[in-house]
Amino acid sequence: MAELESPGVMPKLIVFLSSLLERVAESNDQSRRVTTQSQSVSVFHGLSRPTITIQSYLERIFKYANCSPSCFVVAYVYLDRFTQRQPSLPINSFNVHRLLITSVMVSAKFLDDLYYNNAYYAKVGGISTKEMNLLELDFLFGLGFDLNVKPNTFHAYFSYLQREMTLVQPLSLVVVPPRSVITFNDEEASHQKQQQQQLAV
Repeated sequence: MAELESPGVMPKLIVFLSSLLERVAESNDQSRRVTTQSQSVSVFHGLSRPTITIQSYLERIFKYANCSPSCFVVAYVYLDRFTQRQPSLPINSFNVHRLLITSVMVSAKFLDDLYYNNAYYAKVGGISTKEMNLLELDFLFGLGFDLNVKPNTFHAYFSYLQREMTLVQPLSLVVVPPRSVITFNDEEASHQKQQQQQLAV
């Protein structure tokens, strides 16, 4: 999609995707504590929560993976499919990073003509090559090897992301322009306007 090639789109997409995944992970972490609903532990689960934020991790993947921007949308599709097919393995703060690196790697292998090998993705993701290989295999079986994303599915997911990105704008600082001179009467105000007009000419 041409929209993904625009310079400002990918940083916004990464911010929104990381925010979305963070909310999902936090929600699933809380529901796990509240309910006695069993959640399986898989190869994607770490022993502890990674110290790197989801946004920083996604930015790292984007910077070093050199995959096409479409890979991030397809990785999102894969994550959605994976959680639908594996309801006992919801995304949480212990598995989100490994699921991310695996889904981006698999999408790059499926979509791009040129892509890095598992050892490279393992370095980018901060895990061993052996673990990366195991994650890829488990992810593929978890997806039922359903890797094809039809154009209408891609468009639906991308449109959703675009719509949400426009609705959820990051907070920005309000910049108040400085006042050059505080005037107390009309005579001083008219003198100030004359000076500004002379400077403009």
